[in-house]
Amino acid sequence: MHLLLVEDEKKVALFLKSRFEESGDSVDLAFDGEEGVLKATSNVYDLIIMDVIMPKKDGWAATREIREKGITVPILYLTGRDSPDDIDNGFKAGCDDYLPKPFFFPVLKARCNALIRKRTQSCDAEIHYADLRLDPLSRKVWRSNKELELSAKEYVLLEYFMQNPNQVLSRSMIAERVFDYKVDVYTNIIDVYINYLCEKVDRDYDQKLIKMIRGVGYALKED
Repeated sequence: MHLLLVEDEKKVALFLKSRFEESGDSVDLAFDGEEGVLKATSNVYDLIIMDVIMPKKDGWAATREIREKGITVPILYLTGRDSPDDIDNGFKAGCDDYLPKPFFFPVLKARCNALIRKRTQSCDAEIHYADLRLDPLSRKVWRSNKELELSAKEYVLLEYFMQNPNQVLSRSMIAERVFDYKVDVYTNIIDVYINYLCEKVDRDYDQKLIKMIRGVGYALKED
């Protein structure tokens, strides 16, 4: 993997660089958010690992700027900010995974491998359901030929629904597959993202496709 590590604590950054390079990966370092955005938009990376609280530009702002420039590389937050609100802000900004500090390096490495594997596996043919069309190569989605502007997490959530149409997906299934970490299924984070997605997929159409199955989960269904 060719990684970008955006971390203002130099001892942590150098330690992680050393461990990744021992595994055969190459690592570029950035020590503040502005430098992180500059490197992310000037080079091609397989993955970005980013702290949240940093000088010049925090991780949330840096991620939004990277996404606004059309860069879809997976971003993993490695941070001590791990409250539900912090996690929600991270996914709203466009991150793909969230690992709180302190952490074990093997867990971080496994998370990185999972993100790379998921991105590789998603490069398949277009997926169609009803009047929805999803292109994994461009990570674009259309309904009735109108392109939907989805965040990174909303895209992954809809892709999961479209890969499993007419099936009820429980909160625990969605948490494990979409969020890549063990969220508390009794919090409202999953519901929040389902609502975000419904607003974009169903709001302007008479036929609602994303259905809540009370007490069980959610499903993508035409009826």
